[in-house]
Amino acid sequence: MNAVIETRGLTKTYGTVHALAGLDLTIPKGGVYGVLGPNGAGKSTLFRVLLGLIKPTSGEARIMGGAVGDVAAMRRMGSMIETPRFPPFLTAREVLTWLSLEHGLGPRAEIAYWLERVGLTEAADRRVRGFSVGMLQRLGVAAALMTRPELVILDEPTSGMDPPGIQEMRALIRSLATDDGVTVVLASHQLLEVQRVCDRVAILNRGKRVREGAVTELTATGERLRLIVSPREQALTIVGPGATAEGEALLVPVPRADAPVLIRRLVESGVDITEARWVGTDLESVFFTETGAVQTVEPDHAG
Repeated sequence: MNAVIETRGLTKTYGTVHALAGLDLTIPKGGVYGVLGPNGAGKSTLFRVLLGLIKPTSGEARIMGGAVGDVAAMRRMGSMIETPRFPPFLTAREVLTWLSLEHGLGPRAEIAYWLERVGLTEAADRRVRGFSVGMLQRLGVAAALMTRPELVILDEPTSGMDPPGIQEMRALIRSLATDDGVTVVLASHQLLEVQRVCDRVAILNRGKRVREGAVTELTATGERLRLIVSPREQALTIVGPGATAEGEALLVPVPRADAPVLIRRLVESGVDITEARWVGTDLESVFFTETGAVQTVEPDHAG
């Protein structure tokens, strides 16, 4: 597995506070990788260390095969950390033109292309002082991508966006990974969106990695058989007390190997089965279990 990011024993302390506490993490090349965690888990601190914005207290981090700060490695990546800020008197097109000059792109800059890719063509010549948070996020993503990096780090890319905007950003992120071959690393509190867009995730808590793996593997934990049956009361006597109700359905915690026997017993007992399918847990449940979170997660400003 080729890694684009590796950390070993990465630690960052502020006085007695451990923002990162010996973090070991390997992010493979390719696909979309999510970094999750409650407020203060260390997500933003991790990103700032990787980008060379702050120095770790101890431990090691490597990015794109080079040390943090290595010019050759850093030129192969783009980033957007938190809500971006741009000179308010510039238009979106002027912002990207200015940044293209800073990057030395000159005539190679694909400004119109990236404005269209992030959905800002119609607002291209509006001054950014009037942009919403969601529009600033779109412009920040365009700025992160205009050098055509191999790796891009995005911190809360859908912050401030309405549902259609979130859907468009999700499609863009998947397209970057699938069509452009870009490795996307993102942090987000939109857990449903993370489940839809990410291939793998790492869950951080108190500066440590508490869970990591493919989304499909993590959400397969706690798999249950979802049944819609009639009469329901008769079915309950057969499936046992472990079943729980979900609307008109029953969720039965039964091993896959035992499911055919259970279904046969139901049918032989005169129970009609109109639906039988396997359902896993969702990423939100995994997140709450691993972090001990008990309430809706809010945007991470300190993390």
